[in-house]
Amino acid sequence: MFKSRLDIMDCMHTIAVITVVYNNYADLSDFFSSFKKQTSGKFHIFVADLSTKPASYTWPAFCSVMTGPNKGYAYGLNLGLKEAMHDGYRQFVFMNNDTVVAEDFIESCQSALEKHPRALIGGKIYYAKDYEFHKGRYDKADLGNVLWYAGGVMDWKNAWSLHRGVDEVDQGQYNRVEETDFVTGCLMVFHENVVKKFGMIDESYFMYYEDTDWCARIKKRAGKLLYDPSIVIWHKNAQSTGGAGSRLHEKFLKRNHLIFGLRYAPFRIKLHLLLNFFMKK
Repeated sequence: MFKSRLDIMDCMHTIAVITVVYNNYADLSDFFSSFKKQTSGKFHIFVADLSTKPASYTWPAFCSVMTGPNKGYAYGLNLGLKEAMHDGYRQFVFMNNDTVVAEDFIESCQSALEKHPRALIGGKIYYAKDYEFHKGRYDKADLGNVLWYAGGVMDWKNAWSLHRGVDEVDQGQYNRVEETDFVTGCLMVFHENVVKKFGMIDESYFMYYEDTDWCARIKKRAGKLLYDPSIVIWHKNAQSTGGAGSRLHEKFLKRNHLIFGLRYAPFRIKLHLLLNFFMKK
């Protein structure tokens, strides 16, 4: 459809939020409700619905929905990204929809992108209340304030990424904008500059480690990864794949850990990963 110059200019200053749905619509109500409370209306959500049989769902007016075959999470992200770029958007967020966002989420993303238009940016992510991994460890008053991600660290001896601050109660210990080794695919904020320079996310992973791969590729080519604690969301951890520790969750983590390690890890670690993978099959 033809867009007027005014329409195109509006898209350039509006954030395209891109998310993927696969046979799970249960979390969408909370996800969309949190966007309805935003202090800025400068956003549009692109949903890649890869469900086996897409449901008859009442989508909010601020959504565009694309359907397609289930070729994986990364494929869905790229599907939404291509559609948004075609429509003239230049600022993007990849995110899980088993999340809720802070009321100033869009404003915080826009501010971060204005300051760092060439960086891939992650935010502060809490466990959603009652979705903490270690049940019973925390005081009731701390629920909803337990960190899931506050920056990332690459452990190249094992070729995996680690979440800084995970399972810690937030007491302001990670409240500084700083460079990081890894930005989780649960929340990635970026400008089209990043896509033009480093390419799109790799679809061959299907799901898991596509975010780690993108980060490694960006770092390898001297790009910048940032953690910005002003961008805040809450995550219902691993709900889209049956929960942490599910068979599907473990299957793809193991497979993609090997693929990632063979691409980026030191030679000695590659040999260890191969031996470990086939010994445990």
